[in-house]
Amino acid sequence: MQIGIPTETLTGEHRVAATPETVKKLTSAGHTVVVERGAGVKAAYIDSAYEQAGGKITDNAYQGSQIVLKVRAPHGDEISKLEANSIVVATFDPYRNPELDRFASQNVSAFALELLPRTLSRAQNMDVLSSQANLSGYKAVLLAANEYQRLFPMLMTAAGTVKPARVVIMGVGVAGLQAIATAKRLGAVVEATDLRPTAKEQVESLGGKWLDVPMSAEEQQRADDATKNGYGWTPGEQYIQDQAAIVDKAVSNADIVVTTALLPGRNAPRLIHAATVAKMKPGSVILDMAVESGGNVEGSKVGETVITENGVKILGVPNIPSTVATEASALFARNVLNFIETLFDENKALKLNQDDEIQKALLVTHGGQVLLKRG
Repeated sequence: MQIGIPTETLTGEHRVAATPETVKKLTSAGHTVVVERGAGVKAAYIDSAYEQAGGKITDNAYQGSQIVLKVRAPHGDEISKLEANSIVVATFDPYRNPELDRFASQNVSAFALELLPRTLSRAQNMDVLSSQANLSGYKAVLLAANEYQRLFPMLMTAAGTVKPARVVIMGVGVAGLQAIATAKRLGAVVEATDLRPTAKEQVESLGGKWLDVPMSAEEQQRADDATKNGYGWTPGEQYIQDQAAIVDKAVSNADIVVTTALLPGRNAPRLIHAATVAKMKPGSVILDMAVESGGNVEGSKVGETVITENGVKILGVPNIPSTVATEASALFARNVLNFIETLFDENKALKLNQDDEIQKALLVTHGGQVLLKRG
């Protein structure tokens, strides 16, 4: 079976969906792998490395490919290049993707990697959201540190003592936890908050301080139920008010703030308002990791550094994994490899199985229809 690896065309996307490591495994399994010329160059994977792994370099990785692997789903004219009845495995941003009908009209079976059921233990090694978020949390702190005009650690010198930076992490998922760990390694004093009360132990285990918000018994139960599904919950009005007051105080005193909160299929929640930013010290830095999904921070802009009247920098860095494209591609490619192995039976024959809970969850177009329920 021919598997195609096209070049990513989205501006700023430097990752690639397969590396020489995964290409070698695919060719060893009997597949033909064609890699578009230069597809991995921006991630430091050169054409000759793919050839040494058994891949074939081509000018059109779509032509003749029954399976196409991408980081970002094909869009625009790329969709018309797909073979009829082929399979595409990529991130689709499915709830906001306006082109799913085009995939269906070409009888393309599209698997959206973001829809992976994260509560399934056997799916963990396929979880691109977690692997990329881990890298994002690390790099986000470094990007913020680079813009910060002071130092992270406390230093005692003959000229006086340098105070440690105060860092607030909002959202303690995979990215948030890595951000906490990175900021602590750099010597900062770190505080963190999340809608999941269970995150408190994780924050404290990394040396961070938990920003505690009082919770009613009913809210506690709702939060516990949501945690079982691996995602956040919708809090009540009183909790929102209490959290806003605590966050306002912590953020106002912070030197660095990193926001990481995302909601599947919806715009990112607004966590920091302009009134809070206005209370921050000149030279403070906020990095909004959710800027591409509407933003956690009022005033953040995709791809821009906004400097407020009181001298606060709001960084709207999109696609942070792409800034560490070599490692991000390596992890992404392994996730993809682990998933596509589920598409073949024990005789290595292609077998789409809509009864399989992983395939069923990810399949958004198939048989000429859009299967995703956008509700």
